[in-house]
Amino acid sequence: MADACCGTDTPAPAPSAAEPAASPAAIWQVPELQAVAASGFLLLASLFLPGSWSTAGELAALLVGAATFVPGTLRGLLKGRLGVGLLMTIAAIGAVALGEYGEAAALAFLFSVAEGLEGYAVARTRHGLRALLDLVPATATVRRAGIETEVAAAALRVGDVLLVKPGERIATDGVVTAGRGALDTSVVTGESVPSEADPGTEVFAGCVNGTGALEITVTATAGDNSLARLVHIVHEAQERKGTSQRLAQKFARPLVPGVLVLAALIAALGSLLGDPGVWIERSLVVLVAAAPCAFALSVPVAVVAATGAASRAGVLVKGGAAVEALGKVEVVALDKTGTLTRNEPAVIDVVPAPGTDRARVLAVAAALEARSEHPLAAAILAAADTEALVPGEDVTAVPGNGLTGTVDEAEARLGKPGFIAPGPLANDVLRLQDAGATVVLVEHDHVLLGAIAVRDEIRPEAAEAVRALRDRGIGVVMLTGDNARTAAAIGAAAGIDDVRAELLPEDKARIVTELRAHGPVAMVGDGINDAPALATADAGIAMGAMGSDAAVEAADIALMGEDLRRLPDAVAHTRAARRIFTQNLLMSGGILVALVPLAATGVLGLATVVAVHELAEVLVIGNGIRAGRKKHLPHHAALRTARKAAARVHVPVRPTADVLAVVPDSRAPLPLSAAPVRAAAPATGGGCCEGCGG
Repeated sequence: MADACCGTDTPAPAPSAAEPAASPAAIWQVPELQAVAASGFLLLASLFLPGSWSTAGELAALLVGAATFVPGTLRGLLKGRLGVGLLMTIAAIGAVALGEYGEAAALAFLFSVAEGLEGYAVARTRHGLRALLDLVPATATVRRAGIETEVAAAALRVGDVLLVKPGERIATDGVVTAGRGALDTSVVTGESVPSEADPGTEVFAGCVNGTGALEITVTATAGDNSLARLVHIVHEAQERKGTSQRLAQKFARPLVPGVLVLAALIAALGSLLGDPGVWIERSLVVLVAAAPCAFALSVPVAVVAATGAASRAGVLVKGGAAVEALGKVEVVALDKTGTLTRNEPAVIDVVPAPGTDRARVLAVAAALEARSEHPLAAAILAAADTEALVPGEDVTAVPGNGLTGTVDEAEARLGKPGFIAPGPLANDVLRLQDAGATVVLVEHDHVLLGAIAVRDEIRPEAAEAVRALRDRGIGVVMLTGDNARTAAAIGAAAGIDDVRAELLPEDKARIVTELRAHGPVAMVGDGINDAPALATADAGIAMGAMGSDAAVEAADIALMGEDLRRLPDAVAHTRAARRIFTQNLLMSGGILVALVPLAATGVLGLATVVAVHELAEVLVIGNGIRAGRKKHLPHHAALRTARKAAARVHVPVRPTADVLAVVPDSRAPLPLSAAPVRAAAPATGGGCCEGCGG
């Protein structure tokens, strides 16, 4: 790691579908960090050992600590790369040559701490890419030459007919050629409300088929499907950020060769003009003086303090690059579903028909939805009185329309407008749809009972968080795969003027790239579909501990709770930490610049140089600890409690009764009063994110 910043390493290949997603080791299981602990223990023990035993302890600490970076330094040197690791190695050798074994061991220990932690963070980030590929099933059922057979997902060919049963994940991208069903597209769109799939619908790898068997003609192989492309986008973005944001790259190139040349010149010219022994010793003192141990600690100490304080406040920040990146952002792009909203659809309104009451509408709807696990069903069950609920009988799904069944020995139906005529509720249906709600109508014994509106409600703190960001001079943009009408309603409620709707994951990443032309950008999202944009942004922020693992791993920062107010807090905290980074760098750099000429001219001897080094380290550590203050991470008043979990009716499940509720009618016009919304061109064939993408 020490020299990777000073040369061009071969990029790690992007994970393939065949690679196992093995979890990275726990931090105490990382060999490099185990060596750091052993080195620190030996160095501490040497302080209490007498005579030669103390020297032996220092040398042992030096060898153990140096083992974490010297081998890599030598490999880099053979490839023509000069890095901070080389300078630290030569400085340690120089200290040993001058008999300062303790200083050499301290240099090795301090430098190995930063290297071990950085290596662990990089390993975890790369592992996060593989979580995306776990969403594709290992095998798939295809029909070839009229025979159904099970094959490995990697063996699928373009043109194969893929057979997908209810509840199964789709193994690769394709187009539905037969069958109808409701697809859980959250893996691609992040939207909790499913979308209809019928012949001609484009579907994507990882989507879950809800109801009805589907026949899908494969349009992309496993290595070229939508998820594989997401992995590629994330991998490329992380590779670009992995080297450009590292502190060592900015300073190591001129520092390392400059110090080596300077020490060699001091030894050579001094030997020509005076006593070679004196000038060679001075050159070694210069190497020790130029050893950037305080410089190397400038950021890591502050990072540990800042990230520790942030984690205790529910903000997980992945290292110094993430702190620096978030501290510089000028624009924040927010995903809708699960970020600005709760990702928990809830009943927002019930409009009874004349002569009917609200309870009756909900009771009949709940009877039809009693055995469903669908989010809209959960919302209806949560709003209804389920204590005396009797599940409907002979409940069946009418693909693309709704449900039918028998309730209280009379025929009942629940479905979208069009499947059931809205009658006198037509204006109410349009009003609710304009508010971004999914509307279903309920009919019993051929009589319209009423309309139920379900919507994924905006977080109560969203508007406050947006205002706080703007107060800090940060622009806010909303990116969503949802339809323009719903996006406009949510954007207006959150106080966001710039709303981009009907976006695929690639569109989000593209827009983030465009926004970066105007300044550093942070992207906030909670789903796998947000991973490309999270990785493309200068600072990727995953929302919520319950967000997808892949999103959390692809992001630089994770808000572990559900309080969006932590976002502006995190920005303020990292801005303060970044100021401390800068102070430490200037202070340690100034000491470094002052020590070298004084050591070269003989004004300062080795003992003084070592003492100044230790003092510099104390100052850097003391100032870095200030980054751990929680001044910008205040305790917020508790939010309104989340709505109660959906009530569940424990009744025997029959195959004909497991149904999903209805998706919104996306054809209603956008209200003229809505905020301006820019929508991406729809996917060819009306893809599975049409009208509901997050």
